[in-house]
Amino acid sequence: MMKATLIALASLAIASVTAIPAGAATPGQNSGAANMEVFGDARAPIGYVQFCSQYPAECNAAGRGRTYMPLTNERWAELDGINRHINAAVAPVTDLELYGREELWTYPNRYGDCEDYALLKRHMLIRRGWAPESLLMTVVWDENGDGHAVLTVTTSEGDMVLDNKRDDILRWQSTGYTFEKRQSTQGRGRWVWLRGDRPGAMIGVGSTRR
Repeated sequence: MMKATLIALASLAIASVTAIPAGAATPGQNSGAANMEVFGDARAPIGYVQFCSQYPAECNAAGRGRTYMPLTNERWAELDGINRHINAAVAPVTDLELYGREELWTYPNRYGDCEDYALLKRHMLIRRGWAPESLLMTVVWDENGDGHAVLTVTTSEGDMVLDNKRDDILRWQSTGYTFEKRQSTQGRGRWVWLRGDRPGAMIGVGSTRR
């Protein structure tokens, strides 16, 4: 009885996520599309480059290209559980406050910045069997016009966003964010643009405004 109830609740959760109206305004993206398009190679954020030098195994692997993980009830429960667990376990602190520098991407130890939450969620989901090329570190402009990092998960039900600012998982269109760039599904540390009007821009996370 309990298992049937959990499956029913998970099904309702997935349905409610996919039914949220579109609201994103990212140049070049079709807000009616379930999954975002990419617009060529972009430079990786400096914090990510430094993270890769510390954890090369996290960045050197080749991807298999565009991968949409089937969003089953069990997979949805994993996404929701890990997102909520990390959000509760890690206290938000800026890199400047914690490390005395503007930009440092690393795994959090009780404290962390937005990218640290996303890196740990990605690591935990990979350990649960999720394809690394479906778990993409992503840079966005948030509701205040500040750089922010989230984890985008490409699924059969669309691109889902795991965010340290909220426990609920939203589809990309419903975050209110402008999406800038993210890891490439091809792996090997590559990044790609998510908007079509950025021929060579670079931004930092949590420190740079438009």
